Amino acid sequence: MKSILPQKNELGFYEMRMESIGGLGANVSGKIIAEAGILEMGLNGASFSSYGSEKKGSPVKAFARFCDVDTVVRVNSPVERPHLLVIFHETLLNDPTVAMGITDNTTVIVNTKKTPAEMREVLKMHAGTIGCVDALQAAIDAKSRVNTVLLGSISKASGFLAPEAIKAAMDKAFGRKYAAAMPGNLKAFDLGYSEIIFETFEADERFPVRPFERLVPKLGYENAPAGGLVTNPGNSILKNNTACRQGYIPVFHKENCINCGECDLTCPDYCFEWEEDTLKSGKKTVTLQRINYQYCKGCLKCVVICKHDALTTELESEYLKEDK
Repeated sequence: MKSILPQKNELGFYEMRMESIGGLGANVSGKIIAEAGILEMGLNGASFSSYGSEKKGSPVKAFARFCDVDTVVRVNSPVERPHLLVIFHETLLNDPTVAMGITDNTTVIVNTKKTPAEMREVLKMHAGTIGCVDALQAAIDAKSRVNTVLLGSISKASGFLAPEAIKAAMDKAFGRKYAAAMPGNLKAFDLGYSEIIFETFEADERFPVRPFERLVPKLGYENAPAGGLVTNPGNSILKNNTACRQGYIPVFHKENCINCGECDLTCPDYCFEWEEDTLKSGKKTVTLQRINYQYCKGCLKCVVICKHDALTTELESEYLKEDK
């Protein structure tokens, strides 16, 4: 029987890795991809995810590998050198480990407004194929989620996962419990399949070939502090919640604000910035000036609590620019 897999590694597997954060649906996507390939198309394979606390915004990796029916699956390790790398939000590329393991035979899918040529400059990719899709906007248009859009893009990029197989797996996952959402999910899938733009790049000496590196924990049994002592406390100044948002943000209308502070008390991530001010009476006070979107994950709790229409829910794409 002729293999339908477009590429295989030395062990006979076609491998995928999905880089995401909690809330964007990478874990579910990995399960759907695996069920589509194994249960619907008759391939052998495996899928699992890696994540810490089950919390919106925390790092998530999902892995899937496929092989022909005559190949035995005896590998359960994370995918280190993927044939297909899916990045659920371009902000994740601020972490250099997200793009580790890319080779000249890797296809990279990125949820972004950028073109493949622009993303190549970000990825510093020596050669290979890059696919770009604005999955966030497509999900908003279809009234669905980012992951269903990217499932369509994955189907097209893989070259072997049939759209009908993935849609059947989606129906099994969502059809009974979330029947009302299925039309939007299927529309989102079709948008992801049709709107992704691919470009294949020849070798460019500006970007040298990356030698393979395996991540090694900074602390291990030989050098860990006694008792698990935390010697380097974290600092939220480097935190970036941009990748957590689902396409909507709170927008501040200063002319309606009475500086009651309820939004600041409700916000879980301290996004609101205040400055000292002086009232007409000469009394010193503080007034709300702006929202720092670096720390905003788009939970919109502030909009719910505001009683004076000083905060409204708006599309992120209309208010935030690339350079902000």
